[in-house]
Amino acid sequence: MTALTRRATIAGAAAGAAVMVAPAGAAVKAAPGDMNLGSPKAPVHVVEYLSLTCPHCAHFHEQVFPAFKKKYIDTGRVYFTIRELLTAPANVAAAGFLMARCNGGARYFQVVDQVFKSQSRWQPGAPIKPIFVEIAKANGMTEAQFEACITDEKASQALEARLEYATQTDKVTSTPTFFVNGAMLPGQDVPTLADLDAAIAKARKPAPGKTGGRR
Repeated sequence: MTALTRRATIAGAAAGAAVMVAPAGAAVKAAPGDMNLGSPKAPVHVVEYLSLTCPHCAHFHEQVFPAFKKKYIDTGRVYFTIRELLTAPANVAAAGFLMARCNGGARYFQVVDQVFKSQSRWQPGAPIKPIFVEIAKANGMTEAQFEACITDEKASQALEARLEYATQTDKVTSTPTFFVNGAMLPGQDVPTLADLDAAIAKARKPAPGKTGGRR
């Protein structure tokens, strides 16, 4: 797993209003800035802590997430939440998250996906900003709007609050980290679909002394 880098300079921006609806099927508390996919009535809530500079996170979203989404999110079986952390270089991860939250976060998941795919183009010592501007323009922003997003102080403060929740409340110190109905998924750098299948099946089992389960 990629070790968490606690905050470099957060280069501000895009105070995207995040959806903060706790799932009805799983008693999991919503966190500040949650970005969600799927039905909040799903019986299982999967939270992924990720960083946009984390190569393991990029691998998961390229190799595992499409099948996971098709099997669980699109069918109403899982409510999926992204929560944010920063890994080195933290200022790049921060700028990516702030860009994703531009325009109210309407294209948050698309931007996250495109930033992950762009990792293969990053070169040591070369500026990443031109790549991010390209992504911003592909998602309907001008370069000026992108600059406004990554220099907005209010959005920077909101990001810092999300990082504080991650480390102080959820006690997360690395990415990717997954929770399934509040239980942390142990161990591996990149969980497979089989790993998630097992965790979701376990989460669906009735508590001792109870019969049946949610459908």
